[in-house]
Amino acid sequence: MSATAVHSLWTTAATAAEPIGKIDAPKIEYGQLSPTLIVIGAAIIGILIEAFVPRRSRYYVQMFLSVVALVAAFAAVVALAAGGYGTTKAGIAAMGAIAVDGPALFLEGTILLAALVGLFTFAERRLDPEAHGNRVDSFAAQAAAVPGSESEQKAVKAGFTTTEVFPLLLFAVAGMLIFPAANDLLTLFVALEVFSLPLYLLCALARRKRLMSQEAAVKYFLLGAFASAFTLFGIALLYGYAGSMSYGTIASVVDGTVQNVTPALADTMGNDALLLVGAALIVMGLLFKVGAVPFHMWTPDVYQGAPTPVTGFMAAATKVAAFGALLRILYVVLPGLRWDWRPVMWAVAIVTMLAGAIVAITQTDIKRLLAYSSIAHAGFILAGVIATTPEGISSVLFYLAAYSFVTIGAFAVVTLVRDAGGEATHLSKWAGLGRRSPLVAAVFAVFLLAFAGIPLTSGFSGKFAVFKAAAEGGAAPLVVIGVISSAIAAFFYIRVIVLMFFSEPRPEGPTVAVPSPLTMTAIGVGVAVTVVLGVAPQYFLDLAGQAGVFVR
Repeated sequence: MSATAVHSLWTTAATAAEPIGKIDAPKIEYGQLSPTLIVIGAAIIGILIEAFVPRRSRYYVQMFLSVVALVAAFAAVVALAAGGYGTTKAGIAAMGAIAVDGPALFLEGTILLAALVGLFTFAERRLDPEAHGNRVDSFAAQAAAVPGSESEQKAVKAGFTTTEVFPLLLFAVAGMLIFPAANDLLTLFVALEVFSLPLYLLCALARRKRLMSQEAAVKYFLLGAFASAFTLFGIALLYGYAGSMSYGTIASVVDGTVQNVTPALADTMGNDALLLVGAALIVMGLLFKVGAVPFHMWTPDVYQGAPTPVTGFMAAATKVAAFGALLRILYVVLPGLRWDWRPVMWAVAIVTMLAGAIVAITQTDIKRLLAYSSIAHAGFILAGVIATTPEGISSVLFYLAAYSFVTIGAFAVVTLVRDAGGEATHLSKWAGLGRRSPLVAAVFAVFLLAFAGIPLTSGFSGKFAVFKAAAEGGAAPLVVIGVISSAIAAFFYIRVIVLMFFSEPRPEGPTVAVPSPLTMTAIGVGVAVTVVLGVAPQYFLDLAGQAGVFVR
């Protein structure tokens, strides 16, 4: 057949068919998406600053830009909440890709505040002694230089700093803002990658212990890539099952309320294997991000190896974003599968609480101890997730808000205790710290008591809310195991307090560096939130209660 014949066939077929309608432009609600857009815009400007602003001015420009962006984004979240987008006007924005509702706004606000406090620890430049007349921060002078090489020494001598950490932080925050608000599986996956990739890079940038830091980043990257692959495979299977990426459509197919069933959809709907395996793989990817057992293997190594400001930010903000996404998947997409996922989550929560608490007792490094502590806390929060009641959602939101500030504050204190090799993270070096520096030890003790869940701290209010919701949701045995795990965990927190206040200080022990107002602010906010949420939590519990309804 000649080319002209083929061409005429093609044109005839086209004319015979229906006339092609015009493609509608997408309708984007820029106002409702403003918190995320502000942060992404600032991150892009931050990259341009790296290209065009002279090296000596970059730190101050980036710092100013990041603070303004996070404050403006938080103001946008508050404005949306005040405008009723968390309650009466809650809905789906961006062509069905993003949900703007109570849980999304509450979690976005928490992430932005945690990022702002974390940013202050990133910008700290007074803890290390000056190198060649230049102030230095926690990050490598030149990330591309081989650790210990001549090029690294030249970079330190020239006073280089890795100011790229500020736009990287903003990109991570942008991904975290979208992650708990995603309303379709593709948006969820893109958000996951957008916040994971900057974190992989940030973990590799420690100024001291460069090789350990790079090892942490490689471990995090490889295991994170596995988790992402599992998530993507799960998304493909769920799409195969329901014929849609949208949370609402998948949920209606799962519980059988879908309206127009095509023959193809009828075939896949009968195949529960696609649904169960797909849901399991997606939840597995989210449990990896949360750091739940048995997907927790990366946590201790990454927390120990990453620069401490990054560890604090990551421990707080990633948990908030990942638990937000997990809640939305379980409560919006899979409520019809509740009888299938609840027993599995029970098992994961029990193992996570016990393993985190028991393994933490054996740790000798303060950052690893806090890493296992964060694993135990993931188990406590899962107890609230399992409740499957509105109180379950609001208790998880409250716990995440309380936990994130305590965590950033605790890691900020860790940056202050230093010896000749940088941060003194071995527990033996913390002996007698209460006599050498009573204020720093007292502040750290407050954070440890909050982690342990002692009354009059935010940790107690959070645990009480989560356990109460779990008990009312029919998970009383889980609460008993949670209380036992809390008792085990209290042992190693109190052990550190005893070590600080009741041991003799070593003559060659570490010193406590005097920080700039930036780190003082981070620690001060942590203490303030810990005390306020512990002494008068009711307003914040009510706020979380109002924000506890998902839109579908």
